[in-house]
Amino acid sequence: MLYEALSPRENVSFTAQLYGIRDSRARVEDSLRRMSMLERADAPIRSLSRGMQQRVSIARAMVHSPQLVLADEPYSGLDESGARALTALLGELRSAGTAIIVVTHNLAEGLSLATHAAVMQRGKFLRYDSAERIDAGSYAATYREALAANG
Repeated sequence: MLYEALSPRENVSFTAQLYGIRDSRARVEDSLRRMSMLERADAPIRSLSRGMQQRVSIARAMVHSPQLVLADEPYSGLDESGARALTALLGELRSAGTAIIVVTHNLAEGLSLATHAAVMQRGKFLRYDSAERIDAGSYAATYREALAANG
């Protein structure tokens, strides 16, 4: 849902203005920097790859420092560098007290950030644990079993 005729900087700036952010120029630059988009900040959105557009969407969503982040498949379309930038950003937000809910098929990234984790199938929890009880291997097995059951 980016404005294709605008640049990443203009898209993020527009959102910052909608939220009434003071000193929006610094916040826009910081948001783009965190998603490693400064080098392409002035290119038209339509000229960017899907992964770069995803980075801009994330920068735009974070420019106002939300207290709650609901992220549905935020790693979709991201290359390794973009995924690292997103993980770092989500980690920073979590450390700052932001509540984050991430729905992802990228178990390694999701579990590395988790204070709690769940595997759901057809709207029901198959498993739910707090961070100290999370075992990545057994979560992966539960996840694979759920996928296999969906055929």
